[in-house]
Amino acid sequence: MRTRFLNNIIMFMLVSSTGGLLFVFNRNYAFLALVSIIIMSLFYIRIRIKKSIYYSSFLALLIICALFTINYVTAINPQSLTKYIFFGITIFTTVLVLFYYNNQSNMGVSVVHNNFIDSLYFILKLILIHSVFNFFAYLVVKDNLFPIISEYHESLTYNYLFYYSPKEGNIINLFGIDFHRNAGIFWEAGILQIYLNILFFLEISIFKSNKKLLGLIIFAILTTYSTTGLLLLILQIIYFAYKQLKSNIKMLLLIVLMAPLYVFFNANMNEKIYGEGESSFQKRLFDFTQPIFIAIENPLTGIGLDLDRFQEVREEFYINSDLNSSFRKIGVEQKVETTSKGSTNSVMYLLAGMGFPTAFLFIYMFFKQQIIRDNRLMWFIITFVSVMSSPLLLRPFFFLFIVSGFIQLFNRITLYKQEIS
Repeated sequence: MRTRFLNNIIMFMLVSSTGGLLFVFNRNYAFLALVSIIIMSLFYIRIRIKKSIYYSSFLALLIICALFTINYVTAINPQSLTKYIFFGITIFTTVLVLFYYNNQSNMGVSVVHNNFIDSLYFILKLILIHSVFNFFAYLVVKDNLFPIISEYHESLTYNYLFYYSPKEGNIINLFGIDFHRNAGIFWEAGILQIYLNILFFLEISIFKSNKKLLGLIIFAILTTYSTTGLLLLILQIIYFAYKQLKSNIKMLLLIVLMAPLYVFFNANMNEKIYGEGESSFQKRLFDFTQPIFIAIENPLTGIGLDLDRFQEVREEFYINSDLNSSFRKIGVEQKVETTSKGSTNSVMYLLAGMGFPTAFLFIYMFFKQQIIRDNRLMWFIITFVSVMSSPLLLRPFFFLFIVSGFIQLFNRITLYKQEIS
């Protein structure tokens, strides 16, 4: 019981560290709390440390830190040491989380496939329940909200229970009623939908496939009004329907039920590309294309991951190619030529910041992760599209899957050496 409780606390902190308002407003203290809880938990539940896990975790930490150090030294512009120290803290925290869960296998539990997933499933269900209350609560508490402000973010809250973004475009009027895009405990709705899609995947792929819970998840994803969220949801429904439904009648019924979902998705997509939400689409399109050309000019080690330096480079960088001649063939036009803002696409940011070799290595390890083993292709699509549409890849929850790939590689090497020695 105490192990499960500690696992859930650590999982909540891990999820919150990747887009949660808890870490947005209290980053340093929250990271310190997470590391402290993990270390105390290792002693409190008396986990016996396994040598192979210790060595593979240490090697993963060493190699990843070395790659970031090389990037810091070889970047084209001077980088902030403080920002790279924070990357080091993120790496250490992520390795420590996996080290904690992996060593629980000594207690007779296949940790990463049980304890980790069970805790993630439990926490995501709590997030789902809160998000549903958060969505409907706006109708009652919208006149009683007060702002909370940090250096990089501002949010509106009702007694620190419900949270809403003050940015334009988050109010949606349906049938004369103003609804607020649902972000739950995260700093934007696009992050909530990621975790809801992950919960949908866990429920239908690993757990009970409870129809009522799946329906509630679908509803919650709709409340985020996220184009990416709707796309991932539709892809999952098609994928699992193809795998699990054998009856033609059931398939036909599913197609009929999906029709409203597709109509909603299509209307959302058209609004984002051609309507009032065009600026959001243009930003994402530019964040996809420009870093590729930056990486081409700095292919080996990139321009560095210091966000301030990255913004300075991209503000003065113009694409020397007529991309619109290709985009017009699919009815799209890129209107943004430069920007001084950060990137919403963390994969392209990684590519421009660290160069092709390291970026491809990280993506390969991201794919080779050993945490989610069921329906690995669908899992990769969900997580990869998610980090392509949000700046989350180098945050602990998603970076953990990269670390998992490294640990698995070094664990195999360590076990092989033990066998031949």
